[in-house]
Amino acid sequence: MSHSNSSPRLVQACHKIPLDRPPIWMMRQAGRYLPEYQAIRDKVAFLGLCKNPELAAEVSLQPLRRFGMDGVIMFSDILIPVEAMGVPLEFTEKGPHLPQTIQSQHDIERLIIPDPIEKTGFVMETLRLLQHELSTSPEVALIGFAGAPWTLASYMLEGGVSRNFTETKAFLYNEPALMHQLLEKIAQTVTIYLQAQMEAGAQVVQLFDSWAGTVSEETYQEFILPYQQQVISGLKSTTEVPVILYVNGSRGLLPLLKQSGADVISVDWQTSLSQARQILGSDVALQGNLDPNALFTRPDVLKPIVEAMLVEGGSQGYIFNLGHGVLPKTPIENVKLVVDTVLNSAKAQRPLTPLT
Repeated sequence: MSHSNSSPRLVQACHKIPLDRPPIWMMRQAGRYLPEYQAIRDKVAFLGLCKNPELAAEVSLQPLRRFGMDGVIMFSDILIPVEAMGVPLEFTEKGPHLPQTIQSQHDIERLIIPDPIEKTGFVMETLRLLQHELSTSPEVALIGFAGAPWTLASYMLEGGVSRNFTETKAFLYNEPALMHQLLEKIAQTVTIYLQAQMEAGAQVVQLFDSWAGTVSEETYQEFILPYQQQVISGLKSTTEVPVILYVNGSRGLLPLLKQSGADVISVDWQTSLSQARQILGSDVALQGNLDPNALFTRPDVLKPIVEAMLVEGGSQGYIFNLGHGVLPKTPIENVKLVVDTVLNSAKAQRPLTPLT
C-alpha cells in the first residue's frame, strides 16, 4: 500500500504524514447509543447481527452517515475467533458467556487454529461489502480488528467478563507452560484472522488487548508482549497495512507497548498525550484519548477539552479517538460536537506540531 497523499487520512496519520488536521473515529462508534442501531437490534440477537454481513455492514456505516468520521470500523466482536477455535459462545444481558472454560492441557489441545475463511467467512464478507460501499468515499478508511492473545485467553479462562481475573492469574501462576501453549495457539489464530481481514479490504487493523493493563510489568513482559509482537510481526511480514495497539490501563506499561512493533499506540485517558509522546517518542503514532465520560458534559465544557487535545496531539502522527469505547446512553449531539470540532480544526490553521 502506498503511503501517499492519495491514501485515506487515517492511513496517512498511521504513517506519520503531516496533515492539516488529525483524523477521527471512535471505538464503539457503532452501537447502543444510536437509535438506528437499536432498531436493528430489536429484531436481531447480538451474535446473529455479527454473523449477518448485510446487517453488520449497515450498522458499521451508521456512524459515518450520521457524523462523517474518517474511519469505519467493521461491526463484530473480539470473541468471534474464540468461538471458531471451538469454545462455545453466547451473549446474555450481562455480556459474553463462555460456558466451557479452559482448565487443562486437554482443553488447550482440542482447540483448533481455524481457517478464517471457512470458520469466520461472514467477517470477511462484511468487510467486502463495506469496501464496496466505501469505494465512492476513498477518503474514509476501513478498519478491521481482533482481540489480542492475552485478552482472548482471559475470556476463555474466566468464562466471561471478570473484575479480578482470578481464574486467569491462578492458571498463569499454576501452569505457566500451559499458559504459553494457550497464548501461542491464540496468537496463530489472530494472525491469520487479521491477514484475512486485510485481504478482504481492511486498510487499518486494531489489536485490542483490553485486559493487558491488569498485570504486573514482569507478567506483561513474559506473557503479553511476546504474543503481541508475534501477531504484529506476522502481519508485517505480508503487508504494509498499519496496526494500532490498544491496551486499557496502559499507564506505566507504555515503554513495553512501544516494543510491540505497532505503528500506532492507542492510549487511554489516564495518560496525557504529551506524556505518552514523551515516553513513546516519534517512532510511533498516537491515538486517543478523550475520556468517554466527557461526552456526558455540557457542550461549553466539552468543546474546549477537544480543542486542547487537538493542540496537544498535533497534526502529524496523531489520530483523535476516545480512551475507551463510546458508552451506552451517550448523548448523540455530543458525539457530533466532538466530530465536527475535529473536522473543522483544519480551518483554524494551527501550525504543525512536528515529531521530534
